[in-house]
Amino acid sequence: MEQLIWTLQSLDLVSVIDILLIAFLLFGVSFFFRGTQAVPLLRGTILVVTVIVFLSTIPNLVAFRWLSSSIITGAVVVIPIIFQPEIRRAMERLGRAGFLANRQPTLSEYEYIIDNICTAAGKLAERNHGALIVIERNDPLDDFIETGIKLYSDITPQLMLTIFYPKTELHDGAIILRDGKIACAAAVLPLSAAHGLAKRKIGTRHRAGLGMSEISDAIVVIVSEETGQISVANHGRMIRRLDENRLATILKTFYADETDNQKQGSWWQGILNFFMSTPQEDEKEKAA
Repeated sequence: MEQLIWTLQSLDLVSVIDILLIAFLLFGVSFFFRGTQAVPLLRGTILVVTVIVFLSTIPNLVAFRWLSSSIITGAVVVIPIIFQPEIRRAMERLGRAGFLANRQPTLSEYEYIIDNICTAAGKLAERNHGALIVIERNDPLDDFIETGIKLYSDITPQLMLTIFYPKTELHDGAIILRDGKIACAAAVLPLSAAHGLAKRKIGTRHRAGLGMSEISDAIVVIVSEETGQISVANHGRMIRRLDENRLATILKTFYADETDNQKQGSWWQGILNFFMSTPQEDEKEKAA
C-alpha cells in the first residue's frame, strides 16, 4: 500500500504521457486483432501474463519469480510465432495507402446498398434460394474473406441472384460486403454454439449467420432455402419472418445507430469491448 501511494505521488507529466502511450499501444493491438479468430487467444495470453507479473511482485517468491521471468522471456519468441498471420495482416494494413483515412460509404451510398440487398433478398425469397449476406461494419472480417472467392465487385441484385443460384459453384457460402463492394463469395462462417437452437430447428445457414453476428458487429441477412423466409442477425440476436420492406427498415435502423454511436464510440469504449466482450453475451436472449 505504501509503495502504491509513493508511486502515485511520484507521478509527473512525463509519467502520465508514458502511461497514455502504453494505453494507446494496447488499443492499437486490440484494433488489429479485433474481428479475428485470435481474439480469445490474445485475451487469454494477456490475462496469464498479467497474473504472472502480479504474483512475481510478491516478496520471498524467489523460485516463482525466476520461473516467471523465464516464461516471459520465452513468450517474447513464442507469441510472434503464434500470432504470425495477424501480425502480417496488420503490417499489410499499415502499408496500404489511405489506411488512416479508411473510406466508409456515405449515407446515400448506404441507402443504395440497402435497396440492392433488399431487392435481391426479396427475389431470392420468392424463388426459395438460400442466401447469406454479411455486411461488414467496424470489425474487420479478413479471416473470413480469405476463406472465400475474392470478387471486389459492385453490389447489384443481379450479381447476388447469380451467386446464390443453386446450380452455381459459389452459392454454398456467404458473400461479404465491404466498403460498398462484394469483397468475396462462398465464404465460410463460424456456426453459433448458443444453447436452445436445436429445439428451434434452426438450420446450418441460420447458425452460420448467428455465429458471425456473435463474434463481430457485422449485420447478416439470411434467406431460408426451405421456407423462403428472410431473417437478420445482429449482435447475437436474430429477427425472423421479414419481408422486403421490413428488412429495409431494420437495416436502415442499424446503420442509423452506427452513425449516432460514431463508429463504436470513444477509444476507451473500444478497449473495454475488446477485453470484456464474450462470443456469447446472453445465450437465453440469443435463443429467444
